[in-house]
Amino acid sequence: MRAFPLFARNSVSYGLANAGCRVPDDLTAMETDGLDFRRVTALLDAVDAGDVGRIAGLMEPLHAADIADLLEQIGGPDRRALLALWSVGIDGDVLSEIDDAIREEVIEALPASVVRDAMRELDSDDIVDILEDLDAPEQGVILEGLDVADRVAVQAALAFPEGSAGRLMQREVVVAPDHWTVGEAIDFLRETPVLPDQFYHVILVDPRMKPVGYVTLGRVLSSARSVRLDAVLEDSFRTVEATADEADVAYIFNQYHLISCPVVDAGGRLVGVITIDDAMNVLDEEHEEDMLRLAGVADDSSLSDGAFETAKARLPWLVVNLFTASLSALVITAFEGTISTLVALAALMPIVASTGGIAGTQSLAVAVRALATRSLTSANARRVVARELGAGLLNGLGLAAILGSGGFLVFGDPLLGVVLGMAMIANQVVAALGGVLVPLTMSRLGMDPALASGTFVTTLTDVMGFFAFLGLATLVLI
Repeated sequence: MRAFPLFARNSVSYGLANAGCRVPDDLTAMETDGLDFRRVTALLDAVDAGDVGRIAGLMEPLHAADIADLLEQIGGPDRRALLALWSVGIDGDVLSEIDDAIREEVIEALPASVVRDAMRELDSDDIVDILEDLDAPEQGVILEGLDVADRVAVQAALAFPEGSAGRLMQREVVVAPDHWTVGEAIDFLRETPVLPDQFYHVILVDPRMKPVGYVTLGRVLSSARSVRLDAVLEDSFRTVEATADEADVAYIFNQYHLISCPVVDAGGRLVGVITIDDAMNVLDEEHEEDMLRLAGVADDSSLSDGAFETAKARLPWLVVNLFTASLSALVITAFEGTISTLVALAALMPIVASTGGIAGTQSLAVAVRALATRSLTSANARRVVARELGAGLLNGLGLAAILGSGGFLVFGDPLLGVVLGMAMIANQVVAALGGVLVPLTMSRLGMDPALASGTFVTTLTDVMGFFAFLGLATLVLI
């Protein structure tokens, strides 16, 4: 049995237009790479003037990621005008780096030949990442332009569920029989005309194409030729099924410090490999999604969105918050007589509620992050809840001493200070418990704990803060 890449394709080198163009003399003080205000301004001026040579001179030094950032930062009309004048510099790396929100627009603005050549440069996992966000017609056009091997690999990956390991993996894999020696592996690598652009392991398989281990390239190069590959296997070896959720895959990479991980089908046969860069991208996306959802912002929001799209995405959560805030208004209304009797309460009650809201947000952020990294589980949930309860009580006691003393000194009423202190303790405890119990409950119900936890916790601390302060004031002061 001989080793072989599961899918191999020719690598197409792609240059920038007018590669000999120099950066204009008036920009000699500008950085030769990266983005800054002067470069973007000069570029937009060149686009307005239709100066292709000047555009090429400004764009040539930029990294693919910087070109993608530039396309995201300028407005739609400027973006389309730039691409009409300078499309040849958009290669596969640029398309891969561009934000999903504008990628389809960029692809539509480019000549079909540019898109075809750019896509041919990419590994199958990067092609899948681009295609899965496009409509079926655009997918069909791009697939037709791929080599047969690439097309088969991409279509096979697209057949897996969205967000699965099958969508994340690349099909370009280097494998070897489990009985080979280091020398045989090195000879094979040297004789193979086309290897994957990036690979870290030689995966060992049995005669049924089931992975049994892998060897790092470092071990291959540092071992004697006579050493068998299965004698220098890595302890970190593990596999994931193609249908596994990509978030679970990212967790495995992070938990076990993997560099790459073979992907197998339901029968345990090798179908691809996931590399660390793709796993880290998933982790970044998960973290970004959690942050946006905690703030009540749609996770597909982008700086390139217009005002209408931005307002449309945010309005539903603002409406939800409007109704939850009404609960606080109802509590305040119920104690209207108390407030009218002692007007100072109106000035002090926001302090209790807002401090509780901040404490709840702190506890919530820690809990959501712990759930995302699987540090918070059913095994330690009670201990974490007890810890948050203790922390809330201690914070409440400290804040109560400060606020109670301040209330007494400012208003000259010791009972008012006592009420302030007791309300602060109560709301800090509620905030600490709510911050961890709300996301835990949502997680147990199979819901994303970051989705609406912030709204619930804020409502809880506001309502309980007003109720505790005004209720105690009614009992003690009135």
